[in-house]
Amino acid sequence: MKKIDPYAALRFREFNIFLLVRFAMVFAWSMQFVVIEWEVYSITKNPLSLGIIGLMEVIPAVSMALFAGHIVDQREKRDLLIKCILGFSVVSLGLFLITWPRVIADLSTDVVLYSVYFLVFLGGIVRAFLGPTIFSLFSLLVPKKIYPNAATWSSSVWQMGAVVGPAAGGFFIHWIGVHWSMCFVFAFSLMALLLLLQIPKKPILNPNIGEPIMKSLKEGIKFVRNTRVILGALTLDMFAVLFGGAVALLPIYAQDILKVGPEGFGILRAAPAVGALLIMFTSAHFPLNKNAGMKLLAAIFGFGICIIVFGVSTWFWVSVVALFLSGVTDGISMIIRQTILQLRTPDAMRGRVASVNSMFVGSSNELGAFESGLTAKLMGTVTAVVFGGGMTILTVLGTGFFFPKLRKLDLRKDLEEHEKQL
Repeated sequence: MKKIDPYAALRFREFNIFLLVRFAMVFAWSMQFVVIEWEVYSITKNPLSLGIIGLMEVIPAVSMALFAGHIVDQREKRDLLIKCILGFSVVSLGLFLITWPRVIADLSTDVVLYSVYFLVFLGGIVRAFLGPTIFSLFSLLVPKKIYPNAATWSSSVWQMGAVVGPAAGGFFIHWIGVHWSMCFVFAFSLMALLLLLQIPKKPILNPNIGEPIMKSLKEGIKFVRNTRVILGALTLDMFAVLFGGAVALLPIYAQDILKVGPEGFGILRAAPAVGALLIMFTSAHFPLNKNAGMKLLAAIFGFGICIIVFGVSTWFWVSVVALFLSGVTDGISMIIRQTILQLRTPDAMRGRVASVNSMFVGSSNELGAFESGLTAKLMGTVTAVVFGGGMTILTVLGTGFFFPKLRKLDLRKDLEEHEKQL
């Protein structure tokens, strides 16, 4: 039996730098989102306002996603990522300025609120390019035969940033306030930029440079539509994230239901990421490639159960455990989905496929935040969360029925084919 090297991807210097860049960006973005959620709900005391934050980011992220994928496939990836980080830095600097106490004192509540929404909208434009660029650069830093191991470490670092970022957001709000918390976010974006400069430019692998944009976009959509395993995995995760977006309502749970303040909010916000991080480090030693399809379906089914338990809980530590376990199941889903995308996407189409992925899954986080805010307004907070968990479970059952190839997926065969090509 061939021995598994759980640290294979970490033996490449450029990939290690890439992991540091990804951690810094995820930390900054996650902390920024938490800080803004807290500030907006504190201003409005309206759950719908939390949903609008997600909507303001998802509108540009979805509407520009396919165009961004075309651009990513046509351009050099390192320099494009530099531009994305600069764009995020501008947004975080703007949020730092608009949350200045003196500025808030001189402006009306509506002006501050709409300024925040506008800056979040600009962040959505950056988001449309950031995901496909990171996905495409990833594939240029390690050999294909260790993509699954690299995907595990990349996802682990993503979750590490998602653990520390929200927790830091909650604690920093308590220690230094919203304004100076945003300064910390801006500093991390600059650190990511300095790290990225240590990675040299990479070749453009797309043989169709200058291809008409409409033809390029059609090919990307056609590839995803015809690759049933990818389409099934993206569909499953999209609806799971859309209906299971309970984290968008955490400020309500922290302030009004569990009454645990900003410190408890930070713990609640970090709990799912801690669970995901744990499973990702474990999977580096025990890969999830065998019967990957059934593991993916089972993980998201379990995710739906966890969301329901969280929704009905009125005990803080029961809520924390439920969110932790939701992170464990979500971590399994993320690793399998990323491995499927990396193994089954041609090099020349990575930007476009990643853009479709961001439309299906990445942006559904923000759309899920809007759905959660809207249903909480209409149904009440607890009912909305339980409804979302139930819909997630129904989605798993429907996906398993309509995508039999996904049920039968075993990624070991893909790895064997890649090894034969090397």
